[in-house]
Amino acid sequence: MLNVLFAQASDAAESAGGFGALGSIGDVVVFFLFLAAVIFVAFGMSRGSDGNATEYFLAKRSLKWWLIGFSLIAANISAEQFVGMSGQGSDYIGLAVASYEWIAALSLVIVAFFFLPRFLKAGIYTIPEYLEKRYNKAARLIMSIMMMIMLIVVNITVVTYAGAKAYSGFFGDATVCGIRLDLNFFCWVIGVIAACYIFAGGLKACAWADLLQGSALIIAGAVVLYFSMQYLGTADVGVLVQNAGLQDAEIADKLVGADAWQRFNELNASKLRMNLASWDLVIPVTALVLAIWIPNLYYWGLNQYIIQRTLGSKTLGEGQKGLVFAAFMKLLIPFIVIFPGMIAFNLFANQQHDSAQKASESELARFEELKGAPTADQPLFTFSRSFAAYDAEAAQALLNYDAEALGIGVPTVKKQDKMAVPDRLEQQLIAIKKSPEAQGKLFSSTTISGYDTDSALSLLMSNVVPSGGFKGFMLAALLGAIISSVAAMLNAASTIFTMDLYNEFTPKSTDAASEAKRQKRLVRVGRLAVVTFALIGCFVAPIWNDPKYGGVFKAIQEFQGYISPGIFAAFVIGFWMKKAPNIYGVIALLGCPILYKTLAVCCPGLDFLNRMAVTFGVLIAIAFILRIVAPRKEAFVQLAPEFPTDADVQAELNAALANAQSEDEKAKLTEMFNSKMTVEKFNNVFLKSSTGAKVFGLIVVILTILLYLKYWDWESPMF
Repeated sequence: MLNVLFAQASDAAESAGGFGALGSIGDVVVFFLFLAAVIFVAFGMSRGSDGNATEYFLAKRSLKWWLIGFSLIAANISAEQFVGMSGQGSDYIGLAVASYEWIAALSLVIVAFFFLPRFLKAGIYTIPEYLEKRYNKAARLIMSIMMMIMLIVVNITVVTYAGAKAYSGFFGDATVCGIRLDLNFFCWVIGVIAACYIFAGGLKACAWADLLQGSALIIAGAVVLYFSMQYLGTADVGVLVQNAGLQDAEIADKLVGADAWQRFNELNASKLRMNLASWDLVIPVTALVLAIWIPNLYYWGLNQYIIQRTLGSKTLGEGQKGLVFAAFMKLLIPFIVIFPGMIAFNLFANQQHDSAQKASESELARFEELKGAPTADQPLFTFSRSFAAYDAEAAQALLNYDAEALGIGVPTVKKQDKMAVPDRLEQQLIAIKKSPEAQGKLFSSTTISGYDTDSALSLLMSNVVPSGGFKGFMLAALLGAIISSVAAMLNAASTIFTMDLYNEFTPKSTDAASEAKRQKRLVRVGRLAVVTFALIGCFVAPIWNDPKYGGVFKAIQEFQGYISPGIFAAFVIGFWMKKAPNIYGVIALLGCPILYKTLAVCCPGLDFLNRMAVTFGVLIAIAFILRIVAPRKEAFVQLAPEFPTDADVQAELNAALANAQSEDEKAKLTEMFNSKMTVEKFNNVFLKSSTGAKVFGLIVVILTILLYLKYWDWESPMF
């Protein structure tokens, strides 16, 4: 039956442009063996994880650095990287999109040595809990609610939808045993598997499953890169030249006899740069100064579903080593994700164009009918930069039509003399949309594109990656990545709900027996929350299929901007401005969405990254003003949890040993008391920073700088 399932998927995928043929029994076996291994490990490591809240939500604070590192990568990487980032690499953006990964590497190092020590010293379960210690309960409550909304309504549902969309597209809505393998089916597959092992073992189960899935992701990316390079090295030069749109015979001569790496560098020279011009809409060079740091530091340092792994570290040193290990792996991601995307364009640009042409053909036909008599009564035309790059003349004709229909001339935009033709046409289209004459006019919901760059991975899977187990492993790794991300979000959401909301509004225990029962109850509440949030995700995820939302990743980016600058500002000021008043936490959190929305309305041309930067800057300025006019009477001093001294514990142990009846009982008592945290252990062992992590963190910083220097284009106009 399994072979039939993959054979049906193969037929559907070939006709729909999915991941390609996958009929090999080896692929089937590898696919299901990998998923079975993940589930087996997750459930196998779940034992003994439900005794109390620390065991369930923070894995008994026992996670080692290698578990933390792989878990961070697995929780982070999903379809967005392997499909979206690969697609952007295939597009004109090229290696510039690697800034999201390489700035993340630097952010992880910053989190390791500036954020994590403060969090572990505070002894917190959740990130919002820190705001209560620094500001007040109101700040903690507001952030908890904001993060709950973000995790449940947006993150869980969007990632579930994105994964289900990819897999339903691959299987082509095939039917097996009367079950239709459609979007809804895969939403439930992803949600149920993720919920099951989080329900059973909490963070510990999540971390061990991530160990397999994180390492599989790195291997899967390397597999795609290897076979892509192999294919590029033997590809027909005529096809490569045609796909690249090159007419220069000298370039063709360079490709003849060149190896794969030489061909890659020759064909992608214009994409192997980190700096896009300041007028770029995706990642302008100006965003590298400040804007891109805000979502990165928020995501890696203040986002519960990521940072929870380090809150569960055995010691500060283990957490720091795990973060630095993850930072090093982030340096590798562009090479195994973005480079294959570039190669996909080199090899299959024609197929990418055909796919885009098919999606745009009705809109192009409408243009042919209307171009002789432009009218604003009909939806106006909109096109992407990739269409302007493929056919600048046709894009100019669409632009002229829109301007004539509105009764205006084609606008002149700033610095258009410095812009490449596709950039100029894109900017002029934006200017037309912003013009007073266009207000209230309808633009088509169909964007005419030149290339379907998001198909990069599927084309490589179909044409480059061989069967015999490789495709099965790739699909299993991708599904595992999606499940891992959803599981991390479920675990984080349940932790925030249980520890920041339920635990704070229920009576505290007064004796040891009652406390033990309360701890068990916290675990039950956490598990109930996991089930509830997973059900919400499965039911709500399909609504993102509605085109009116404009794409799921755009929705995530826009929504994140409503909370991340405010949260980041509250923590930055909380860490380093000791006399900032307690009310600032509430002001930053509530002021952020107001400022961000105001900028969106008043400055529609400001890209979302720079909008976040402006919001953050205003909030920081407010903090300085409050520091002057209404400072705290006493500077904030972060207090650590209270622990007994070594001498206190030894005295308790001696008293217990005096009443012990056997040597076995004495041994158990000694082990139990020796495991207790004391002031001395907390300060000298638990909070001891890792020298090795500092050294390798510095190496990561140096490598990141060298990568930017190597791939920085000093000749292209940036401003």
